[in-house]
Amino acid sequence: MSPGPAARDALVATAALLALLAPRAARAQEGTAGTRVSYGVRASADTVRIGDPFTIAVRVRAPQGASIEFPPGPDSTSAVQLIDPRTVRTTADTAALDQTATYRLAAWDVGRQSIELGDVVVSGAGADRRIPLGRPSVFVQSVLPADSTLRVPKPARPLIDQSMPRWWLWALLAAAAVLLALLLWWWLRRRRRHAPVAVEDPLAAAEREFARVEALRLIEAGERGRHVALMVDVLRDYLAARYPAAPLSLTSGELTRGLHREPTVPLERLSRLLDEADLIKFARRPVTKERAAELGRECRVLVRGVDEAVKARQAAAGGETREKAA
Repeated sequence: MSPGPAARDALVATAALLALLAPRAARAQEGTAGTRVSYGVRASADTVRIGDPFTIAVRVRAPQGASIEFPPGPDSTSAVQLIDPRTVRTTADTAALDQTATYRLAAWDVGRQSIELGDVVVSGAGADRRIPLGRPSVFVQSVLPADSTLRVPKPARPLIDQSMPRWWLWALLAAAAVLLALLLWWWLRRRRRHAPVAVEDPLAAAEREFARVEALRLIEAGERGRHVALMVDVLRDYLAARYPAAPLSLTSGELTRGLHREPTVPLERLSRLLDEADLIKFARRPVTKERAAELGRECRVLVRGVDEAVKARQAAAGGETREKAA
């Protein structure tokens, strides 16, 4: 039994209503699922010059309680490289987790360059979800002028000659010879410096100087005071060489006081001689030829007497040492 007209009309109306309501429900479900996790990718510029920095911002919105892990950025071997570490900024929102990752990049090749960022991983809201960011791209302009045909490159330089010139060999030989000569000179100088110095006998040195002063014949030339001063200087040199307590820096009085413990020195004769010589040298006291010659001979006699006394004392001390040893 077929339905009546009224029943057929009710069935048609019901089918039409179901056909209209079904697509709307599907779209609402997709929209609900899409609002849970949403994202966007935005570049700071569509066209850049080679080497100029630009940024790409990736914004992800997820439910509260979820965590967002952004990719590290492009590979360092690609034409577009990361020049600064990735930065992540969180936007204050009580209804969802809203974070934006910023990548500062630079392109090192011209033309359309694609950027491989990777995937964003959202976890914590059920199963982990990977969001592919695709391959955003920028156009990289060349920094060269539009017309470079008028720019002629420089000619190639000649090859560098690696062979050593002959004069270098002679220069090295000369330098080696100079170095050897300097080393020899330094060795000889050091050897002379450390060589033992022969010490001359004080009496022999005094006799030689006495003879030199007398050879000047200063008394005959009228310089009697200078003759006395030079002969006394020879005497002082002998005493300084023989006794450590009689340096040349002492005055005549200091010299006699410094030698008062030396039994080999006749202090009275030495004091009289030095006092009279000081009057002649410093007070300009006149002196006759005879007295100048006599003072000179007195200097010689004092030196010889002191030397004989010193040697006799040394011989006596040596004999006593031998007797004790025996």
